[in-house]
Amino acid sequence: MKSYMLDLNSIDKVKGFVSAIEGFDGYFDLASGRYVIDAKSIMGIFSMDLSKQVEFRILETDAKAAEVEAAIAPYRV
Repeated sequence: MKSYMLDLNSIDKVKGFVSAIEGFDGYFDLASGRYVIDAKSIMGIFSMDLSKQVEFRILETDAKAAEVEAAIAPYRV
């Protein structure tokens, strides 16, 4: 499992992030404190406190790590 800290503090960032990550098959989570949600769920993301950074976790994917890293690069801290 790899993880990265993300800044998703605007509606446009959340939309862009979900669009970028939906293109990959696999399992991805976002965590903030004790809350963990599916990273592909826009409604789940909006239920989180986005004024703080969130942790993006790559749990399982067939994609290369470099491809996922490139897709989330605009949102990394």
